[in-house]
Amino acid sequence: MFQGQAEEAINLYTSTFDQSELIHIVRYGPEGPGAEGSVMKASFSLHGQVFMAIDSNIQHNFTFTPSISMYVTCDTEEEIDRVYEVLSEGGSVMMPMQAYPFSKKFTWFADRFGVSWQLSLA
Repeated sequence: MFQGQAEEAINLYTSTFDQSELIHIVRYGPEGPGAEGSVMKASFSLHGQVFMAIDSNIQHNFTFTPSISMYVTCDTEEEIDRVYEVLSEGGSVMMPMQAYPFSKKFTWFADRFGVSWQLSLA
């Protein structure tokens, strides 16, 4: 649930991961209840996994939390580095990219929209 940034986030995510696409999008019209043109409901896939996103038409004092993350296992160092570079821009790092006992290369961060991501090298 975004607050006016759902389409921007979907575009970033689908352009970052291979085999990803916007599947369906419905926008609010001039009669609302959300801002005209904002996302009432959208579905998109990232490497075959389908997700849904909306722009909330109600202002609220909460956002995404790191208590749930998008966990992605990357096949190559090039892939993990590329995805990290794109998605972490403007975000905040919770665990820097490095070797950990559970992964030879791992990072945990929130993107600029506040969505939490964990990337691990296979």
